[in-house]
Amino acid sequence: MSILQTLAAGTAMAPTRLDPIELFMAADIVVQAVILGLVLASVWVWAIIVGFTLRMSNLRRKSGAFEDEFWTNTDVDGLLDGRRRKDNPSARVAASGIAEFRRSHKSGLKDKEAARARVAQAMEGQVALESDSLADRLNFLATVGSVAPFVGLFGTVWGIMNSFFQIGLQQNSSLAVVAPGIAEALFATAIGLFAAIPAVIAYNRLSGTVNGFEARLTRFSDRVHAQISREMEGV
Repeated sequence: MSILQTLAAGTAMAPTRLDPIELFMAADIVVQAVILGLVLASVWVWAIIVGFTLRMSNLRRKSGAFEDEFWTNTDVDGLLDGRRRKDNPSARVAASGIAEFRRSHKSGLKDKEAARARVAQAMEGQVALESDSLADRLNFLATVGSVAPFVGLFGTVWGIMNSFFQIGLQQNSSLAVVAPGIAEALFATAIGLFAAIPAVIAYNRLSGTVNGFEARLTRFSDRVHAQISREMEGV
């Protein structure tokens, strides 16, 4: 085979694009561990995003249906039974206010203003509890969004150090010696960003959704409190 044929054959066999699988398989064990951890984190991030989005849609639908029925249904006890309150934040908020009203009414409503304040506090506390419960599910997104780039950077630094070690070991500073190791190292940073960017965007977006839902519960609790206050005036 002539020199030109050899060069042509080498050119034909040269990769024309990056292969993530090959980069992962050729990487150092530490870099592989970093990449694998980031990939698993990314999968979990997307699972949280999809699951949380579906859950919020379901909660909005259930809460809306309950609130509409609450103002038209005269059977409050039936409306607020345990089965109906299950996984329904609006029902739990209303139940907390009505339960406090009944406890105050049982003691004789000696101080109506104090009773009104207790009812308001009970519902405000339940609204905060519902909001905190929802927001707690987003903590993993915030963690991945802030930590993943640095984890990827750790893998990159480790891979570059390994490339320099190979330079000393082979006593050859040719780009062909260090380029594969550097490419594998930079791949760790790319995976870190791949995990972090959706996590940050989703955290900001879903946090806004939680805040909006909390505001909705607050408005509903205010209306329930107003209704209970009117009933107290007639006692």
